[in-house]
Amino acid sequence: MQLGIRLHDIKKAPLEERLAIAKEQGFKCGHIALGKVISEYSTDNSALTPGLALYLKKLFAANDQDIAVLGCYLNLANPNTETMKKTYARYLANIRFAALLGAGVVGTETGAVNEEYKFEEANHSEEALELFIERLKPVVEYAEKFGVILAIEPVAKHIVCNPKRARRVLDSIASPNLQIIFDPVNLLDINNYENRDDIFAEAMNLLGKDIAVVHLKDFVVDGDELKSVACGTGCMKYDEILRFIKKSKPFIHATLENTNPDNAVAARKYIQNIYDSLEI
Repeated sequence: MQLGIRLHDIKKAPLEERLAIAKEQGFKCGHIALGKVISEYSTDNSALTPGLALYLKKLFAANDQDIAVLGCYLNLANPNTETMKKTYARYLANIRFAALLGAGVVGTETGAVNEEYKFEEANHSEEALELFIERLKPVVEYAEKFGVILAIEPVAKHIVCNPKRARRVLDSIASPNLQIIFDPVNLLDINNYENRDDIFAEAMNLLGKDIAVVHLKDFVVDGDELKSVACGTGCMKYDEILRFIKKSKPFIHATLENTNPDNAVAARKYIQNIYDSLEI
Protein backbone atom coordinates (compact mmCIF):
# COMPACT_ATOMS: atom_id res chain seq x y z
CA MET A 1 0.00 0.00 0.00
CA GLN A 2 1.33 3.40 -0.99
CA LEU A 3 -0.18 6.04 1.27
CA GLY A 4 -0.71 9.48 -0.20
CA ILE A 5 -2.50 12.75 0.45
CA ARG A 6 -4.74 15.25 -1.31
CA LEU A 7 -2.35 18.05 -2.11
CA HIS A 8 -5.00 20.67 -1.35
CA ASP A 9 -5.07 19.39 2.24
CA ILE A 10 -1.45 20.49 2.66
CA LYS A 11 -0.92 24.09 3.77
CA LYS A 12 -1.54 26.69 1.07
CA ALA A 13 1.70 27.15 -0.86
CA PRO A 14 3.04 26.79 -4.41
CA LEU A 15 2.83 23.23 -5.71
CA GLU A 16 6.60 22.87 -5.52
CA GLU A 17 6.45 23.51 -1.77
CA ARG A 18 3.41 21.30 -1.19
CA LEU A 19 5.18 18.36 -2.83
CA ALA A 20 8.26 18.89 -0.68
CA ILE A 21 6.03 18.81 2.40
CA ALA A 22 4.31 15.62 1.22
CA LYS A 23 7.70 13.96 0.85
CA GLU A 24 8.88 15.21 4.24
CA GLN A 25 5.69 13.88 5.87
CA GLY A 26 6.32 10.41 4.48
CA PHE A 27 3.69 10.24 1.74
CA LYS A 28 4.32 8.29 -1.45
CA CYS A 29 1.70 9.71 -3.79
CA GLY A 30 -0.60 12.65 -4.29
CA HIS A 31 -4.12 13.48 -5.43
CA ILE A 32 -3.96 16.68 -7.46
CA ALA A 33 -6.91 18.86 -8.40
CA LEU A 34 -5.24 21.44 -10.60
CA GLY A 35 -7.43 24.41 -9.75
CA LYS A 36 -7.18 23.76 -6.01
CA VAL A 37 -3.39 23.63 -5.75
CA ILE A 38 -2.09 25.86 -8.55
CA SER A 39 -2.84 29.57 -8.44
CA GLU A 40 0.47 30.98 -9.67
CA TYR A 41 -0.37 30.23 -13.30
CA SER A 42 -3.28 29.18 -15.48
CA THR A 43 -4.71 25.68 -15.47
CA ASP A 44 -7.38 26.44 -18.07
CA ASN A 45 -7.86 23.83 -20.79
CA SER A 46 -5.62 25.72 -23.20
CA ALA A 47 -2.86 25.82 -20.56
CA LEU A 48 -2.72 22.02 -20.22
CA THR A 49 0.11 21.66 -22.72
CA PRO A 50 2.60 18.80 -23.02
CA GLY A 51 5.21 21.14 -21.58
CA LEU A 52 3.21 21.73 -18.39
CA ALA A 53 2.40 18.02 -18.06
CA LEU A 54 6.03 17.02 -18.35
CA TYR A 55 7.15 19.78 -15.97
CA LEU A 56 4.71 18.52 -13.34
CA LYS A 57 5.73 14.92 -13.99
CA LYS A 58 9.37 15.79 -13.28
CA LEU A 59 8.35 17.80 -10.22
CA PHE A 60 6.48 14.86 -8.71
CA ALA A 61 9.35 12.49 -9.53
CA ALA A 62 11.88 14.82 -7.91
CA ASN A 63 9.87 14.53 -4.70
CA ASP A 64 9.45 10.75 -4.95
CA GLN A 65 5.69 11.11 -5.44
CA ASP A 66 3.43 9.19 -7.81
CA ILE A 67 0.46 11.08 -9.24
CA ALA A 68 -2.28 8.82 -7.92
CA VAL A 69 -5.31 10.83 -9.04
CA LEU A 70 -5.83 13.77 -11.36
CA GLY A 71 -9.13 15.10 -10.00
CA CYS A 72 -11.84 16.25 -12.39
CA TYR A 73 -14.89 16.31 -10.11
CA LEU A 74 -17.53 17.84 -12.36
CA ASN A 75 -21.21 17.01 -12.71
CA LEU A 76 -21.87 14.82 -15.74
CA ALA A 77 -25.63 14.92 -15.10
CA ASN A 78 -25.94 18.72 -15.11
CA PRO A 79 -29.21 19.68 -16.88
CA ASN A 80 -27.68 22.90 -18.28
CA THR A 81 -26.66 22.23 -21.90
CA GLU A 82 -24.09 25.01 -22.07
CA THR A 83 -22.49 23.96 -18.80
CA MET A 84 -22.31 20.39 -20.03
CA LYS A 85 -20.37 21.47 -23.13
CA LYS A 86 -17.78 23.06 -20.86
CA THR A 87 -17.79 20.02 -18.59
CA TYR A 88 -17.12 17.64 -21.46
CA ALA A 89 -14.31 19.87 -22.71
CA ARG A 90 -12.74 19.86 -19.25
CA TYR A 91 -12.87 16.08 -18.97
CA LEU A 92 -11.29 15.63 -22.38
CA ALA A 93 -8.55 18.14 -21.58
CA ASN A 94 -7.79 16.35 -18.30
CA ILE A 95 -7.65 12.99 -20.04
CA ARG A 96 -5.16 14.27 -22.62
CA PHE A 97 -3.14 15.86 -19.83
CA ALA A 98 -3.19 12.70 -17.70
CA ALA A 99 -1.76 10.66 -20.56
CA LEU A 100 1.41 12.79 -20.57
CA LEU A 101 1.41 13.41 -16.83
CA GLY A 102 1.52 9.71 -16.01
CA ALA A 103 -1.40 9.97 -13.60
CA GLY A 104 -2.73 6.71 -12.23
CA VAL A 105 -6.34 7.70 -12.90
CA VAL A 106 -8.50 10.66 -13.76
CA GLY A 107 -10.90 10.66 -10.84
CA THR A 108 -14.51 11.83 -10.65
CA GLU A 109 -17.67 11.45 -8.61
CA THR A 110 -21.01 10.66 -10.21
CA GLY A 111 -23.10 13.80 -10.25
CA ALA A 112 -26.55 15.04 -9.42
CA VAL A 113 -29.56 15.91 -11.58
CA ASN A 114 -29.35 19.61 -10.74
CA GLU A 115 -26.99 22.50 -11.46
CA GLU A 116 -26.10 22.96 -7.79
CA TYR A 117 -24.57 19.46 -7.52
CA LYS A 118 -26.57 18.74 -4.37
CA PHE A 119 -28.61 15.85 -3.07
CA GLU A 120 -32.21 15.32 -4.10
CA GLU A 121 -34.23 12.11 -4.19
CA ALA A 122 -34.19 12.12 -7.99
CA ASN A 123 -30.43 11.46 -7.89
CA HIS A 124 -31.24 7.90 -6.87
CA SER A 125 -33.78 7.28 -9.62
CA GLU A 126 -33.42 4.86 -12.50
CA GLU A 127 -33.64 7.77 -14.92
CA ALA A 128 -30.69 9.50 -13.26
CA LEU A 129 -28.55 6.37 -13.48
CA GLU A 130 -29.35 5.90 -17.15
CA LEU A 131 -28.51 9.54 -17.84
CA PHE A 132 -25.19 9.24 -16.04
CA ILE A 133 -24.23 6.12 -17.99
CA GLU A 134 -25.16 7.86 -21.26
CA ARG A 135 -23.08 10.94 -20.36
CA LEU A 136 -20.14 8.92 -19.04
CA LYS A 137 -19.78 6.61 -22.04
CA PRO A 138 -18.19 9.12 -24.48
CA VAL A 139 -15.76 10.27 -21.79
CA VAL A 140 -14.63 6.67 -21.25
CA GLU A 141 -14.32 6.16 -25.01
CA TYR A 142 -12.04 9.21 -25.14
CA ALA A 143 -9.99 7.83 -22.25
CA GLU A 144 -9.55 4.60 -24.20
CA LYS A 145 -7.95 6.49 -27.08
CA PHE A 146 -5.31 7.92 -24.76
CA GLY A 147 -4.73 4.81 -22.64
CA VAL A 148 -6.03 6.60 -19.54
CA ILE A 149 -8.08 5.09 -16.71
CA LEU A 150 -11.17 7.04 -15.66
CA ALA A 151 -12.17 6.08 -12.13
CA ILE A 152 -15.59 6.88 -10.68
CA GLU A 153 -16.16 7.32 -6.97
CA PRO A 154 -19.54 6.17 -5.62
CA VAL A 155 -21.04 8.60 -3.07
CA ALA A 156 -24.24 8.06 -1.09
CA LYS A 157 -25.73 11.43 -2.06
CA HIS A 158 -24.86 11.20 -5.75
CA ILE A 159 -26.27 9.19 -8.64
CA VAL A 160 -24.02 6.18 -8.15
CA CYS A 161 -24.89 5.93 -4.48
CA ASN A 162 -24.12 2.31 -3.66
CA PRO A 163 -22.05 -0.67 -4.84
CA LYS A 164 -24.87 -2.23 -6.87
CA ARG A 165 -25.35 0.92 -8.97
CA ALA A 166 -21.60 1.19 -9.44
CA ARG A 167 -21.50 -2.39 -10.69
CA ARG A 168 -24.26 -1.57 -13.18
CA VAL A 169 -22.26 1.36 -14.54
CA LEU A 170 -19.15 -0.78 -14.96
CA ASP A 171 -21.06 -3.59 -16.65
CA SER A 172 -23.05 -1.27 -18.91
CA ILE A 173 -19.99 0.51 -20.28
CA ALA A 174 -17.78 -2.59 -20.12
CA SER A 175 -14.44 -0.89 -20.61
CA PRO A 176 -11.12 -1.75 -18.95
CA ASN A 177 -10.49 2.01 -18.86
CA LEU A 178 -13.39 2.55 -16.44
CA GLN A 179 -12.54 1.62 -12.86
CA ILE A 180 -13.41 2.53 -9.27
CA ILE A 181 -12.11 4.83 -6.56
CA PHE A 182 -13.19 3.11 -3.35
CA ASP A 183 -13.95 5.66 -0.64
CA PRO A 184 -15.70 3.68 2.10
CA VAL A 185 -16.95 6.70 4.07
CA ASN A 186 -18.52 8.22 0.95
CA LEU A 187 -20.88 5.23 0.80
CA LEU A 188 -22.37 6.22 4.15
CA ASP A 189 -25.05 8.65 5.25
CA ILE A 190 -27.05 9.22 8.41
CA ASN A 191 -29.50 6.47 7.44
CA ASN A 192 -27.06 3.63 6.80
CA TYR A 193 -23.83 4.25 8.71
CA GLU A 194 -24.68 1.74 11.43
CA ASN A 195 -24.65 -0.96 8.72
CA ARG A 196 -21.25 0.16 7.45
CA ASP A 197 -19.55 -3.23 7.82
CA ASP A 198 -22.09 -4.85 5.49
CA ILE A 199 -21.87 -1.94 3.02
CA PHE A 200 -18.09 -2.12 2.87
CA ALA A 201 -18.17 -5.89 2.45
CA GLU A 202 -20.64 -5.56 -0.41
CA ALA A 203 -18.45 -2.94 -2.09
CA MET A 204 -15.34 -5.06 -1.88
CA ASN A 205 -17.24 -8.12 -3.13
CA LEU A 206 -19.00 -6.43 -6.06
CA LEU A 207 -16.32 -3.93 -7.07
CA GLY A 208 -13.08 -5.39 -5.79
CA LYS A 209 -11.59 -6.45 -9.10
CA ASP A 210 -12.15 -2.95 -10.52
CA ILE A 211 -10.86 -0.88 -7.58
CA ALA A 212 -7.90 1.17 -8.80
CA VAL A 213 -7.46 3.65 -5.94
CA VAL A 214 -8.60 3.85 -2.32
CA HIS A 215 -9.50 7.02 -0.41
CA LEU A 216 -9.17 6.82 3.36
CA LYS A 217 -10.85 9.09 5.88
CA ASP A 218 -12.95 8.84 9.02
CA PHE A 219 -16.31 10.27 10.11
CA VAL A 220 -18.23 11.50 13.12
CA VAL A 221 -21.98 11.91 13.55
CA ASP A 222 -22.84 15.60 13.66
CA GLY A 223 -26.57 16.05 14.29
CA ASP A 224 -28.35 14.49 11.32
CA GLU A 225 -25.25 14.51 9.11
CA LEU A 226 -21.97 12.64 8.90
CA LYS A 227 -18.90 14.83 9.03
CA SER A 228 -15.70 13.63 7.36
CA VAL A 229 -12.54 13.85 9.45
CA ALA A 230 -8.98 12.52 9.39
CA CYS A 231 -8.29 8.82 9.90
CA GLY A 232 -8.18 7.84 13.54
CA THR A 233 -10.34 10.70 14.79
CA GLY A 234 -13.81 9.22 14.26
CA CYS A 235 -15.94 6.06 14.19
CA MET A 236 -14.24 4.00 11.47
CA LYS A 237 -12.66 0.59 11.89
CA TYR A 238 -10.32 -0.14 9.01
CA ASP A 239 -9.23 -3.73 9.59
CA GLU A 240 -11.30 -5.43 6.89
CA ILE A 241 -10.65 -2.70 4.32
CA LEU A 242 -6.92 -2.79 4.96
CA ARG A 243 -6.92 -6.60 4.96
CA PHE A 244 -8.58 -6.51 1.53
CA ILE A 245 -5.88 -4.10 0.32
CA LYS A 246 -3.07 -6.18 1.80
CA LYS A 247 -4.38 -9.40 0.26
CA SER A 248 -5.68 -8.22 -3.11
CA LYS A 249 -4.19 -4.82 -4.04
CA PRO A 250 -0.39 -4.80 -3.64
CA PHE A 251 1.14 -1.30 -3.82
CA ILE A 252 -2.22 0.34 -4.51
CA HIS A 253 -2.41 4.12 -4.14
CA ALA A 254 -4.39 4.90 -0.97
CA THR A 255 -4.75 8.63 -0.41
CA LEU A 256 -5.80 10.22 2.86
CA GLU A 257 -8.62 12.78 2.85
CA ASN A 258 -9.86 15.43 5.27
CA THR A 259 -6.53 15.78 7.00
CA ASN A 260 -5.02 19.13 7.94
CA PRO A 261 -1.39 20.19 8.30
CA ASP A 262 -1.45 19.34 12.00
CA ASN A 263 -2.83 15.79 11.82
CA ALA A 264 -1.74 14.42 8.44
CA VAL A 265 1.32 12.57 9.73
CA ALA A 266 -0.60 11.10 12.68
CA ALA A 267 -3.34 9.89 10.29
CA ARG A 268 -0.75 8.28 8.01
CA LYS A 269 0.95 6.52 10.92
CA TYR A 270 -2.41 5.38 12.31
CA ILE A 271 -3.38 3.66 9.06
CA GLN A 272 0.09 2.24 8.42
CA ASN A 273 0.26 0.72 11.90
CA ILE A 274 -3.06 -1.08 11.43
CA TYR A 275 -1.98 -2.30 7.99
CA ASP A 276 1.35 -3.60 9.28
CA SER A 277 -0.34 -5.48 12.15
CA LEU A 278 -2.75 -7.45 9.95
CA GLU A 279 -2.24 -11.04 8.96
CA ILE A 280 -3.66 -12.36 5.69
